[in-house]
Amino acid sequence: MTQGSGPYRIGVDVGGTNTDAAIIDIAATDSASRGVCASSKTPTTTDVTSGIHAVIEDVLSKTAVNRQDVLSVAIGTTHFVNAVVEADARRLSKVAVVRLCGPFTRLVPPFSDFPPALKQIMGGPVFYLDGGLEIDGREITPLNPDQVKQTVKSIQAAGIKMVAVVGVFSPLDHQGIHEETCKQLMLEQDPSLSVVCSHQIGGVGLLERENATILNASILTLARRTVRAFCQAMTKLQLSCPLFLTQNDGTLTDAATAAELPIKTFASGPTNSMTGAAYLASLDRGTNAKSNTQVLVIDVGGTTSDVCALLPSGFPRQAPNFVEVGGVRTAFSMPEVLSVGLGGGSRVVYDAELDRVRVGPDSVGHYLTSQALVFGGDVMTTTDIVVASGKAKIGDYAKAQSIPSDVVSKARLQIKKILERAVEDMKVSDLPVTLLLVGGGSIVQMDQLEGVAECIIPPHHDSANAVGAAIAKVAGEVDIIEILADRDEKTVLELAKKQAIEAAVARGADRADVKIVEIDKIPLQYVTNKATRLVIKAVGRLALPDATAPTVNSTQPNEVAVNGTNGVADQDAEDFSNGVSQKATSDALESSVKFSIYMDLDAYKPDVRNGVWYLSPVDLEFIATGTGVLGTGGGGPSRLQYLQCLEALQNPDAKDKMRVMSSKSMKDSDICVFGSWYGAPSVSGERMPAGPEIMDAIEYSVKYSGHDHFEAVIADEIGGGNGMSTFPTSVHYDIPVIDGDLMGRAYPTLEHGTPYVYGEPITPCAIADGKGNVSVVLKAESNKRVETMIRAQCVDLGLKMAVACTPLTGEAIKRYAIPNTVSQSWYIGRAVHKARRSKTNLIKAIFDTSPGRLLYSGKIIDVKRDVSRGYTMGQCTIAPLNSDERDLGTTDTGTQSTPDERCIIIPFQNEYLYAAYADAAEPDDASRHEIICTVPDLISILGQDGEAIGSQELRYGLRVSVIGMSAHPLWTGDARGLKVGGPEGFGLDMKWKSLGPYQEPRSVIEEFDRGAA
Repeated sequence: MTQGSGPYRIGVDVGGTNTDAAIIDIAATDSASRGVCASSKTPTTTDVTSGIHAVIEDVLSKTAVNRQDVLSVAIGTTHFVNAVVEADARRLSKVAVVRLCGPFTRLVPPFSDFPPALKQIMGGPVFYLDGGLEIDGREITPLNPDQVKQTVKSIQAAGIKMVAVVGVFSPLDHQGIHEETCKQLMLEQDPSLSVVCSHQIGGVGLLERENATILNASILTLARRTVRAFCQAMTKLQLSCPLFLTQNDGTLTDAATAAELPIKTFASGPTNSMTGAAYLASLDRGTNAKSNTQVLVIDVGGTTSDVCALLPSGFPRQAPNFVEVGGVRTAFSMPEVLSVGLGGGSRVVYDAELDRVRVGPDSVGHYLTSQALVFGGDVMTTTDIVVASGKAKIGDYAKAQSIPSDVVSKARLQIKKILERAVEDMKVSDLPVTLLLVGGGSIVQMDQLEGVAECIIPPHHDSANAVGAAIAKVAGEVDIIEILADRDEKTVLELAKKQAIEAAVARGADRADVKIVEIDKIPLQYVTNKATRLVIKAVGRLALPDATAPTVNSTQPNEVAVNGTNGVADQDAEDFSNGVSQKATSDALESSVKFSIYMDLDAYKPDVRNGVWYLSPVDLEFIATGTGVLGTGGGGPSRLQYLQCLEALQNPDAKDKMRVMSSKSMKDSDICVFGSWYGAPSVSGERMPAGPEIMDAIEYSVKYSGHDHFEAVIADEIGGGNGMSTFPTSVHYDIPVIDGDLMGRAYPTLEHGTPYVYGEPITPCAIADGKGNVSVVLKAESNKRVETMIRAQCVDLGLKMAVACTPLTGEAIKRYAIPNTVSQSWYIGRAVHKARRSKTNLIKAIFDTSPGRLLYSGKIIDVKRDVSRGYTMGQCTIAPLNSDERDLGTTDTGTQSTPDERCIIIPFQNEYLYAAYADAAEPDDASRHEIICTVPDLISILGQDGEAIGSQELRYGLRVSVIGMSAHPLWTGDARGLKVGGPEGFGLDMKWKSLGPYQEPRSVIEEFDRGAA
């Protein structure tokens, strides 16, 4: 192809198998080819750069483009993530971690959930320094320069050069003031250090953001070498234009920044394919997309197909919550991609006995051109089915005619079902789908797909990944908290939008093209001043050299990353292997916090001696899963509390101290305390506890209630993270945990404790934070007033604290506590883990241990949320699965026949309040609701792996099972219980709808007691 009018941009995508390049004439983007002048593909080379050189040289030769007319080169690569997935010590460095946290976060230290192999490679010294922010922007403590200087000396003594600086709530301050000041102080003392600040890496969620920051710091040397090698390749190609790398969210970053923040490029490959597909199909011009459809992209390779949903902004939908990379749970922007086992090389197997055809997931892969029938081989593949169907002429297509017509028909039907299921799983709404097919294997789509309004295979579809890199845009983002009370919300929002636009322009976007593409408004819980987190993203195309906006990178490519930054020495490029898939796993990369994977679960027995159950890491893992199920949507996630329990258990002084006993073992005169966490989930995962909060609250509640001793501790709620908060307390005081709790589930307020419902005193009630602040409510007019008083204190103390009400006697515990709920959570967790491993029915396994009822199986199609009176209020709507989804689901969670194929609604106030059948066309029409069950009975929503889904985690498209379990008679057998814990207590105009009789949970202690040790 001859060259156009120019100027040009070149995009390159380096995959595990092939390296692709495309050159685009940006003056011809309105043409049918969207300005794509040429594309090229070559096998990825072990040194990466020679393959890049080859494909760029090829497209330049094909087009005869003047190299001075090339404005930019953008490269997407999976090279950096492979080093982490492989746990390659040759490419990874040890990292020192500096937390700016004041007294907080000690209970879960850095590297807590790293796989052993990576922890051994990366694990360096850890330092806790003054600094950090509250969620509203207040300082936890001022930064201490003397502490920073002493820390640098310790890092130098350890011989460490890579440092991760992590400040509490640093992402909410877009300037990262504490982190950046700390970095500056460190570099002033030792310029040879490489310091990475976490606010540049990820969002709120300290442990996950810290993990990502550590990974980034560990691969810095590799990143700098690699980017330098890319720059050398450009020099050899005689290209003097800027070099960019594509990021996970589909936007560009300059080479120098990519060398310092390589983690942001980890998932750029799939993103390039998705954005390239949208561009090639002209969806950015609105010529093919319809306003009443949603856009999905399927990138079909030889073995698998990657499916992603495109947002109206044209960028892929980002994965929710957290992403695991090499066994490490991280928080940074990653596209949500579903991979299914269908590609051009998928094996097609006909079972004559069953008269059934199976397509995939096994594949001939890159041996397609030698093993497929049309290429002279003896393996029937999807490519052969395409040829036999007359949909393409590939190879010796006459050889495909030997395939029986009924086999072809059955294979086409299976391919159709696989694609339809993938589309259904990735839909973001119930609108019809515009489907874009790209990749070399896209010919496998031969038939009309249900729910797909239009299917488009755009020009240059086999090079969409390289095109996506070439046309990638520049983004700017702000993430701030604003107080909206007594302010004009529209004015505040407009100012934040302008800040996002300026951030994009500063990074090189064309001001005339920048648009706001994403606005998230997230109200904070437990506050009355309408504090709201605003996350706003602006995106625009890269400015032309003669535009008034500054360019992202003004240095010449051969100048970038020669010495890295912070004094890293120049080194030659090394031999890079790309042979490991991002999905690769090994025993070495299993998470260090998953102890059950090494156990024979059928043979495992808990350590129960003489009526006392001594907990192990496996027990804690089971209990964490079980407390999630009993959380009924609330109680906070169990994971962080589980990690805290592991830290406490693994202390050498903790031997035989973390233990559980039955309430029956208590004397009536014994005193039992409880202490739990209280506050907003948005704070729990960021400003993690200091350590002494619960103990401080307990000791003040004991002191002001007039007691001078206590013999046991009990959880106020077994549901969620609070169900495990007793175990570190058990170790601290060397007292047992009572096998029970004060709710039998999770509830949103203290007044929902069963002893308080029946007249036991709730005051004196003490609260404490990690800075030594303590407050005691000595007396209140009602239990409800106690709640409002401590809630006001919680706001002042940063929305996270510990609380302890007045201790209870052994007699009161035996009368009013819900028995055996620690055991119940253990049995539920063990059932889930065993069923998951054996791939048997998860729901049946749960009900074999804790009787209940499967209320519904389906897919979430709508979630509404609001913050009212400090609680997360909302409603979830779930629709039935179709027959294919029920028959071919990947996880056996059981099936449920829903009357008339109705949907189900589940309102929640933190916890799930009731379940009702609803009309699918008008789910909000209360007059047509049929109540299935209500509080106080337990309603839990489970994912396909059997883990509970909290109300804060609900989102469109999740396949779920809804289960119900009967509440204890303390809630249902007396009007006092129903008044507080039933529908009336939540302002619902309905009667309690029972699931059936309650059955007391089994006791681990009674089943496994082996007598005296």
